[in-house]
Amino acid sequence: MNLTAMSLKYINGQLSILDQTLLPFQETWVDVKGPDEMFNVIKTLKVRGAPLIGVSAALCLASYSKEEKHSELFINKALYLRESRPTAVNLMVAIDRLIAVAKKNYSIENIEKEAFQIFKEDEDLCESISRHGADLIKDDETIITHCNTGGLATVGSGTALGVIAKAHSQGKKLHIYVDETRPLLQGGRLTTWELDHLNIPYNLICDNMAGFVMKENKVDKVIVGADRIALNGDFANKIGTYSLAVLCKYHGVDFYVAAPYTTIDFDCPTGKDIPVEQRQPFELKGLRGHFGQVQWAKREGVSSYNPAFDVTPAELVTGWILDKGVFDSSTIDQIKNMKEV
Repeated sequence: MNLTAMSLKYINGQLSILDQTLLPFQETWVDVKGPDEMFNVIKTLKVRGAPLIGVSAALCLASYSKEEKHSELFINKALYLRESRPTAVNLMVAIDRLIAVAKKNYSIENIEKEAFQIFKEDEDLCESISRHGADLIKDDETIITHCNTGGLATVGSGTALGVIAKAHSQGKKLHIYVDETRPLLQGGRLTTWELDHLNIPYNLICDNMAGFVMKENKVDKVIVGADRIALNGDFANKIGTYSLAVLCKYHGVDFYVAAPYTTIDFDCPTGKDIPVEQRQPFELKGLRGHFGQVQWAKREGVSSYNPAFDVTPAELVTGWILDKGVFDSSTIDQIKNMKEV
């Protein structure tokens, strides 16, 4: 079986990914040859988005199983790949499923079957999230979104951006404010690219403009994605999400998070238990892309602090848009029952 998505292809056992570091001006596909290369692809953000990272890693291991005949060596490589990003729990969930298969009955057929199931499941989860979330959106609303949460972050229609796309497909008139999402500009580079393809009107704004836009009463809702959700509803997402939530609380704007059950960490009681990835200083000191590299801070002598994610407490969340429905503060404790699906 061959699989295709907006930013991923699995053809005759070969995994190829759309290099997201080169978007929106250059659409380049990269063949991924084995877990070692996949580790680097994930680490350098050529592939990104919590659900997509998990699916990509699973398909990479499926391809790898065709050449690795020994289950123990396969499991060791899977455990190595599992460490490529520490915050997005979908990666761990997907790899743990393949490791379980390898321990029980290791074969190319079984590993590939499970990886294909993970792919198909993500498609279905995105559709469910989008359907539930679209019911919350009224005609002629304006929405802020952060980072990128569409078909470039999943193999389906997306999470937060999938909700927006579904509402748009229902004929609702929408306008989107797109946070550029510093320091790597996933909103400016990727979300605008997707919205162009979807023909949804938008304005790109700097992250630090969101509060002023809310003050001017131009925002009806904020919808973001998540990389890990704790059992109490606290969640990690791209850095800058917490600031948005605080601004929403002050201005009385509804703040929603959209994610699949695979983003819930069932072993994580609260947000205090979520590990936050620290990335390299060069991402703050300049920018790399299809154009090369631009540097605006000195390479040496400029100290930096670069957490890739922040953690938003549940008390700031209006609702959690999940594949099983929309949860609020009175029902969020029920997510512990979503583990078995």
